[in-house]
Amino acid sequence: MDSKLNYKRIVIKIGSSSLTHAETGRLNLAKMEHLVRQLSDLHNQGMDVCLVSSGAIAVGRAAMGVKERPSETSVKQACAAVGQAKLMMVYQKLFAEYSQTAGQILLTKNTMVNPVSRANAKNTFDELFHLGVIPVVNENDTVSTYEMQFGDNDTLSALVASMVGADLLILLSDIDGLYTDDPHKNPEARLLKVVDAIDENIYGMAKESTGSNVGTGGMATKLAAAKIATLSGTDMIIANGGDVRILQDIFENDYVGTLFTANENANFNLANYIMETIG
Repeated sequence: MDSKLNYKRIVIKIGSSSLTHAETGRLNLAKMEHLVRQLSDLHNQGMDVCLVSSGAIAVGRAAMGVKERPSETSVKQACAAVGQAKLMMVYQKLFAEYSQTAGQILLTKNTMVNPVSRANAKNTFDELFHLGVIPVVNENDTVSTYEMQFGDNDTLSALVASMVGADLLILLSDIDGLYTDDPHKNPEARLLKVVDAIDENIYGMAKESTGSNVGTGGMATKLAAAKIATLSGTDMIIANGGDVRILQDIFENDYVGTLFTANENANFNLANYIMETIG
């Protein structure tokens, strides 16, 4: 598979645990710089690039000295209000250093369910791509409680990929991909390199485990994202975001991860799926 020829519009999702230092919860600026450089280089190759970035609540927590992950929705939203602006400021600065323009898009469930709102959002994405802008997407945590259901933006990134007609969705995670069992507990667990169909056997491999206190996305949410992406005609890759230079390896088709191949279904309705599964 020659990815550089096949993929024209890509969505990359990075989680909170991949953006922050585990010890302090503060932004890992070196990793963010590497990520932005990778995305800028993909953009320079002629691809439409969209980043779905978690981290707003974690950044807000660190800025306001909130030590534990908040459980109250109002505290999470306050952290997001502070953190989203700080996070975007860093992205703007880093992208500018590589002569790229980043634009912020904050989405809610209603945006995705309402056909008029969804069409407006799609038009905005299309125009940003046309203008050469790299959209940076997050849930609008300050007015919505959707991220808790989204699973650290795994589902959100798949919905965005579906809406904009992306060829490829990459979930940068804290695990190498989908294993036959939990690799933390079973040394015999085997990494699946390609998944052509998401069936009950595949769902059975998902374990609700995540190794950080800032992320919320286990493997089950990633499989939910894979279902949305593949039914919408988008390939999806789960790879380890510990070193974001893996993006370069992916586009050279020499990487460790799991590829879920597109299996487009003309009957798949995005709005109906959201209402039936997320409510």
